Amino acid sequence: MRFAFRFLASLALILSCAPGILIAGPLDQAAWEAVDKTLGRPGRILPGDVHRYGWPRSDLHVTLAAVEVAPTLALGSWAGLFKAATEGHVMAMGDLVLLADEVNPVVRALQAGGLDVLAIHNHLIGESPQVVYVHFGGHGDAQKVAQALRRALEATKTPLATPGAAPSPSAAETAAFEKVQAVLGRKGTLAGRVLQVSVPRAGKIEEDGMEVPASAGMATALNFQAVENRVATTGDFVLVAEEVNPVIRELEAHGIQVTALHSHMLRESPRLFFMHFWGLDEPARIGEGLKAALSKVAVQ
Repeated sequence: MRFAFRFLASLALILSCAPGILIAGPLDQAAWEAVDKTLGRPGRILPGDVHRYGWPRSDLHVTLAAVEVAPTLALGSWAGLFKAATEGHVMAMGDLVLLADEVNPVVRALQAGGLDVLAIHNHLIGESPQVVYVHFGGHGDAQKVAQALRRALEATKTPLATPGAAPSPSAAETAAFEKVQAVLGRKGTLAGRVLQVSVPRAGKIEEDGMEVPASAGMATALNFQAVENRVATTGDFVLVAEEVNPVIRELEAHGIQVTALHSHMLRESPRLFFMHFWGLDEPARIGEGLKAALSKVAVQ
Protein backbone atom coordinates (compact mmCIF):
# COMPACT_ATOMS: atom_id res chain seq x y z
CA MET A 1 0.00 0.00 0.00
CA ARG A 2 2.84 2.43 0.90
CA PHE A 3 4.62 1.56 -2.33
CA ALA A 4 1.48 2.23 -4.33
CA PHE A 5 0.97 5.57 -2.60
CA ARG A 6 4.59 6.61 -3.18
CA PHE A 7 4.34 5.52 -6.83
CA LEU A 8 1.21 7.60 -7.42
CA ALA A 9 2.69 10.61 -5.67
CA SER A 10 5.85 10.36 -7.75
CA LEU A 11 3.83 9.98 -10.93
CA ALA A 12 1.82 13.09 -10.11
CA LEU A 13 5.02 15.05 -9.51
CA ILE A 14 6.51 13.88 -12.81
CA LEU A 15 3.39 14.82 -14.75
CA SER A 16 3.17 18.23 -13.13
CA CYS A 17 6.77 19.05 -14.06
CA ALA A 18 7.06 17.39 -17.45
CA PRO A 19 7.39 19.87 -20.34
CA GLY A 20 4.41 20.05 -22.64
CA ILE A 21 2.03 18.44 -20.13
CA LEU A 22 -0.33 20.96 -18.59
CA ILE A 23 -2.78 19.99 -15.90
CA ALA A 24 -5.50 22.51 -15.13
CA GLY A 25 -5.57 23.69 -11.55
CA PRO A 26 -8.78 24.46 -9.68
CA LEU A 27 -10.52 27.83 -9.82
CA ASP A 28 -13.31 28.04 -7.28
CA GLN A 29 -16.68 29.74 -7.58
CA ALA A 30 -15.58 32.72 -5.51
CA ALA A 31 -12.74 33.41 -7.95
CA TRP A 32 -15.13 33.35 -10.90
CA GLU A 33 -17.57 35.62 -9.06
CA ALA A 34 -14.74 38.11 -8.51
CA VAL A 35 -13.93 38.01 -12.24
CA ASP A 36 -17.63 38.55 -13.05
CA LYS A 37 -17.71 41.59 -10.76
CA THR A 38 -14.61 43.09 -12.35
CA LEU A 39 -15.91 42.56 -15.88
CA GLY A 40 -19.34 43.91 -15.01
CA ARG A 41 -21.44 40.87 -15.92
CA PRO A 42 -21.61 37.10 -15.38
CA GLY A 43 -19.76 34.95 -17.85
CA ARG A 44 -21.76 32.51 -19.96
CA ILE A 45 -20.39 29.02 -19.25
CA LEU A 46 -19.75 27.15 -22.49
CA PRO A 47 -18.41 23.66 -23.28
CA GLY A 48 -14.84 23.22 -22.07
CA ASP A 49 -15.73 25.27 -18.96
CA VAL A 50 -15.07 28.47 -20.88
CA HIS A 51 -16.49 31.57 -19.21
CA ARG A 52 -17.39 33.85 -22.11
CA TYR A 53 -18.01 37.57 -21.63
CA GLY A 54 -19.49 39.80 -24.31
CA TRP A 55 -19.65 43.56 -24.80
CA PRO A 56 -21.67 44.39 -27.95
CA ARG A 57 -20.77 47.77 -29.46
CA SER A 58 -24.35 49.03 -29.28
CA ASP A 59 -22.93 52.58 -29.26
CA LEU A 60 -21.83 52.21 -32.90
CA HIS A 61 -24.03 52.58 -35.96
CA VAL A 62 -22.14 50.74 -38.67
CA THR A 63 -23.53 50.26 -42.16
CA LEU A 64 -22.36 47.96 -44.93
CA ALA A 65 -24.06 47.51 -48.31
CA ALA A 66 -26.98 49.62 -46.99
CA VAL A 67 -27.37 47.21 -44.06
CA GLU A 68 -27.14 48.56 -40.51
CA VAL A 69 -24.98 45.91 -38.91
CA ALA A 70 -26.46 44.56 -35.66
CA PRO A 71 -23.96 44.54 -32.77
CA THR A 72 -24.29 40.75 -32.40
CA LEU A 73 -23.72 40.18 -36.12
CA ALA A 74 -20.16 41.51 -36.28
CA LEU A 75 -19.62 44.15 -33.58
CA GLY A 76 -19.30 42.10 -30.41
CA SER A 77 -16.19 42.47 -28.27
CA TRP A 78 -15.67 39.30 -26.25
CA ALA A 79 -13.31 37.38 -23.99
CA GLY A 80 -13.18 33.68 -23.21
CA LEU A 81 -11.53 32.70 -19.92
CA PHE A 82 -10.79 29.15 -18.83
CA LYS A 83 -8.63 27.37 -16.28
CA ALA A 84 -4.89 27.33 -16.91
CA ALA A 85 -2.25 24.94 -15.60
CA THR A 86 -1.31 27.02 -12.55
CA GLU A 87 -3.73 27.04 -9.63
CA GLY A 88 -5.85 30.19 -9.62
CA HIS A 89 -4.75 31.15 -13.13
CA VAL A 90 -6.78 31.47 -16.32
CA MET A 91 -6.01 31.54 -20.01
CA ALA A 92 -7.74 34.31 -21.97
CA MET A 93 -8.61 34.64 -25.66
CA GLY A 94 -10.77 37.20 -27.40
CA ASP A 95 -11.01 40.32 -29.50
CA LEU A 96 -12.17 43.89 -29.04
CA VAL A 97 -14.20 45.84 -31.61
CA LEU A 98 -12.75 49.34 -31.90
CA LEU A 99 -12.81 52.61 -33.75
CA ALA A 100 -9.45 53.68 -35.16
CA ASP A 101 -8.67 56.16 -32.39
CA GLU A 102 -9.30 53.51 -29.72
CA VAL A 103 -6.74 51.02 -31.02
CA ASN A 104 -3.51 52.29 -29.51
CA PRO A 105 -4.95 53.13 -26.06
CA VAL A 106 -6.33 49.56 -25.94
CA VAL A 107 -3.02 48.05 -27.06
CA ARG A 108 -1.20 49.95 -24.31
CA ALA A 109 -3.75 48.88 -21.69
CA LEU A 110 -3.55 45.20 -22.69
CA GLN A 111 0.23 45.15 -22.58
CA ALA A 112 0.38 47.08 -19.31
CA GLY A 113 -1.89 44.40 -17.85
CA GLY A 114 0.33 41.54 -19.04
CA LEU A 115 -1.82 40.40 -21.96
CA ASP A 116 -0.45 39.80 -25.46
CA VAL A 117 -1.70 41.52 -28.58
CA LEU A 118 -2.16 38.75 -31.17
CA ALA A 119 -3.53 40.64 -34.19
CA ILE A 120 -4.84 44.02 -35.34
CA HIS A 121 -6.88 44.01 -38.53
CA ASN A 122 -10.20 44.27 -40.35
CA HIS A 123 -12.98 41.70 -40.51
CA LEU A 124 -15.23 43.59 -42.93
CA ILE A 125 -14.62 45.66 -46.08
CA GLY A 126 -16.39 48.89 -46.91
CA GLU A 127 -18.20 49.42 -43.61
CA SER A 128 -18.81 52.93 -42.32
CA PRO A 129 -17.40 53.94 -39.93
CA GLN A 130 -14.34 51.71 -40.23
CA VAL A 131 -14.02 49.11 -37.49
CA VAL A 132 -10.74 47.59 -36.29
CA TYR A 133 -10.42 44.31 -34.37
CA VAL A 134 -7.70 43.80 -31.75
CA HIS A 135 -7.19 40.17 -30.76
CA PHE A 136 -5.57 39.40 -27.43
CA GLY A 137 -4.50 36.42 -25.38
CA GLY A 138 -2.49 35.46 -22.35
CA HIS A 139 -2.65 33.78 -19.00
CA GLY A 140 -2.16 34.70 -15.39
CA ASP A 141 -3.90 35.25 -12.09
CA ALA A 142 -7.64 35.33 -12.78
CA GLN A 143 -8.28 38.68 -11.11
CA LYS A 144 -5.29 40.35 -12.77
CA VAL A 145 -6.40 39.14 -16.20
CA ALA A 146 -9.90 40.49 -15.52
CA GLN A 147 -8.50 43.84 -14.38
CA ALA A 148 -6.36 44.12 -17.52
CA LEU A 149 -9.43 43.49 -19.69
CA ARG A 150 -11.46 46.02 -17.73
CA ARG A 151 -8.80 48.71 -18.18
CA ALA A 152 -8.65 47.96 -21.92
CA LEU A 153 -12.42 48.29 -22.21
CA GLU A 154 -12.37 51.53 -20.23
CA ALA A 155 -10.01 52.96 -22.87
CA THR A 156 -12.95 52.78 -25.32
CA LYS A 157 -16.54 53.98 -25.50
CA THR A 158 -17.81 50.40 -25.21
CA PRO A 159 -20.99 50.29 -23.08
CA LEU A 160 -20.03 48.50 -19.87
CA ALA A 161 -23.43 48.42 -18.19
CA THR A 162 -25.23 45.09 -18.30
CA PRO A 163 -27.44 45.21 -21.41
CA GLY A 164 -31.20 44.89 -21.15
CA ALA A 165 -33.26 42.06 -22.56
CA ALA A 166 -32.54 41.48 -26.24
CA PRO A 167 -35.42 41.90 -28.72
CA SER A 168 -36.89 38.76 -30.25
CA PRO A 169 -36.91 38.14 -34.01
CA SER A 170 -40.14 38.70 -35.92
CA ALA A 171 -42.07 35.87 -37.52
CA ALA A 172 -40.50 36.71 -40.90
CA GLU A 173 -37.01 36.75 -39.40
CA THR A 174 -37.62 33.45 -37.66
CA ALA A 175 -38.78 31.90 -40.94
CA ALA A 176 -35.62 33.12 -42.69
CA PHE A 177 -33.42 31.67 -39.95
CA GLU A 178 -35.26 28.34 -40.08
CA LYS A 179 -34.65 28.14 -43.82
CA VAL A 180 -30.91 28.84 -43.36
CA GLN A 181 -30.62 26.19 -40.64
CA ALA A 182 -32.52 23.63 -42.72
CA VAL A 183 -30.16 24.10 -45.67
CA LEU A 184 -27.07 24.11 -43.46
CA GLY A 185 -28.22 21.05 -41.55
CA ARG A 186 -27.09 22.74 -38.33
CA LYS A 187 -28.88 24.55 -35.53
CA GLY A 188 -27.81 27.85 -34.05
CA THR A 189 -28.72 30.08 -31.14
CA LEU A 190 -30.28 33.52 -31.08
CA ALA A 191 -28.42 36.61 -29.91
CA GLY A 192 -31.27 39.08 -30.04
CA ARG A 193 -32.40 39.24 -33.66
CA VAL A 194 -29.23 37.56 -34.96
CA LEU A 195 -28.80 33.82 -35.51
CA GLN A 196 -25.36 32.48 -34.55
CA VAL A 197 -24.17 29.04 -35.67
CA SER A 198 -20.94 27.60 -34.26
CA VAL A 199 -19.14 24.74 -36.02
CA PRO A 200 -16.17 23.27 -34.09
CA ARG A 201 -13.18 21.88 -35.95
CA ALA A 202 -12.26 18.21 -35.75
CA GLY A 203 -9.06 17.64 -33.78
CA LYS A 204 -7.31 19.43 -30.94
CA ILE A 205 -6.02 23.02 -31.06
CA GLU A 206 -3.30 24.14 -28.67
CA GLU A 207 -1.69 27.46 -27.79
CA ASP A 208 1.47 27.50 -25.66
CA GLY A 209 1.05 23.75 -25.14
CA MET A 210 -2.45 24.03 -23.65
CA GLU A 211 -5.61 22.90 -25.40
CA VAL A 212 -7.91 25.76 -26.38
CA PRO A 213 -11.60 24.74 -26.35
CA ALA A 214 -13.66 25.36 -29.47
CA SER A 215 -15.86 27.77 -27.51
CA ALA A 216 -12.86 30.07 -26.94
CA GLY A 217 -12.86 31.28 -30.54
CA MET A 218 -11.66 28.08 -32.23
CA ALA A 219 -14.94 27.23 -33.98
CA THR A 220 -16.15 28.50 -37.34
CA ALA A 221 -18.70 31.24 -36.64
CA LEU A 222 -21.63 31.79 -39.03
CA ASN A 223 -23.85 34.75 -38.14
CA PHE A 224 -27.09 35.81 -39.83
CA GLN A 225 -29.20 38.97 -39.77
CA ALA A 226 -32.51 39.18 -41.60
CA VAL A 227 -32.76 42.08 -44.07
CA GLU A 228 -36.29 42.22 -45.53
CA ASN A 229 -36.57 39.03 -47.64
CA ARG A 230 -32.84 38.35 -47.55
CA VAL A 231 -30.22 37.58 -44.91
CA ALA A 232 -26.84 39.18 -44.34
CA THR A 233 -24.15 36.80 -43.19
CA THR A 234 -20.68 37.27 -41.79
CA GLY A 235 -18.31 35.43 -39.45
CA ASP A 236 -15.13 33.47 -39.90
CA PHE A 237 -13.95 30.05 -40.96
CA VAL A 238 -11.17 28.44 -38.88
CA LEU A 239 -8.91 26.69 -41.38
CA VAL A 240 -5.64 24.87 -41.87
CA ALA A 241 -3.54 25.81 -44.89
CA GLU A 242 -4.83 23.23 -47.37
CA GLU A 243 -8.46 24.23 -46.68
CA VAL A 244 -8.05 27.94 -47.46
CA ASN A 245 -8.41 28.06 -51.23
CA PRO A 246 -11.08 25.35 -51.55
CA VAL A 247 -13.22 27.37 -49.12
CA ILE A 248 -12.59 30.59 -51.05
CA ARG A 249 -13.70 28.92 -54.28
CA GLU A 250 -16.94 27.67 -52.75
CA LEU A 251 -17.80 31.03 -51.18
CA GLU A 252 -17.09 32.94 -54.38
CA ALA A 253 -19.10 30.44 -56.44
CA HIS A 254 -22.13 31.20 -54.26
CA GLY A 255 -21.78 34.99 -54.26
CA ILE A 256 -20.25 35.31 -50.79
CA GLN A 257 -17.28 37.68 -50.57
CA VAL A 258 -14.09 36.88 -48.69
CA THR A 259 -13.23 40.02 -46.71
CA ALA A 260 -10.14 39.00 -44.72
CA LEU A 261 -7.64 36.15 -44.34
CA HIS A 262 -5.22 36.28 -41.44
CA SER A 263 -4.16 34.84 -38.09
CA HIS A 264 -5.74 35.40 -34.69
CA MET A 265 -2.98 33.69 -32.68
CA LEU A 266 0.82 33.51 -32.45
CA ARG A 267 1.86 30.07 -31.21
CA GLU A 268 -1.05 27.78 -32.08
CA SER A 269 -0.78 24.18 -33.20
CA PRO A 270 -1.79 23.32 -35.86
CA ARG A 271 -1.21 26.60 -37.68
CA LEU A 272 -4.59 28.23 -38.32
CA PHE A 273 -5.98 30.79 -40.73
CA PHE A 274 -9.16 32.76 -40.06
CA MET A 275 -11.21 33.67 -43.12
CA HIS A 276 -13.90 36.34 -42.77
CA PHE A 277 -16.73 36.78 -45.25
CA TRP A 278 -19.78 38.82 -46.14
CA GLY A 279 -22.91 37.82 -48.04
CA LEU A 280 -26.36 39.27 -48.66
CA ASP A 281 -28.84 37.06 -50.49
CA GLU A 282 -31.89 34.85 -50.17
CA PRO A 283 -31.72 32.57 -47.10
CA ALA A 284 -31.50 29.32 -49.09
CA ARG A 285 -28.68 30.60 -51.31
CA ILE A 286 -26.69 31.84 -48.32
CA GLY A 287 -27.20 28.49 -46.58
CA GLU A 288 -26.11 26.57 -49.69
CA GLY A 289 -22.92 28.61 -50.04
CA LEU A 290 -21.87 28.19 -46.43
CA LYS A 291 -22.72 24.49 -46.47
CA ALA A 292 -20.57 24.02 -49.58
CA ALA A 293 -17.69 25.85 -47.91
CA LEU A 294 -18.01 23.77 -44.73
CA SER A 295 -17.75 20.60 -46.84
CA LYS A 296 -14.11 21.58 -47.51
CA VAL A 297 -13.28 21.84 -43.79
CA ALA A 298 -12.52 19.17 -41.19
CA VAL A 299 -15.38 19.88 -38.80
CA GLN A 300 -17.25 17.96 -36.13
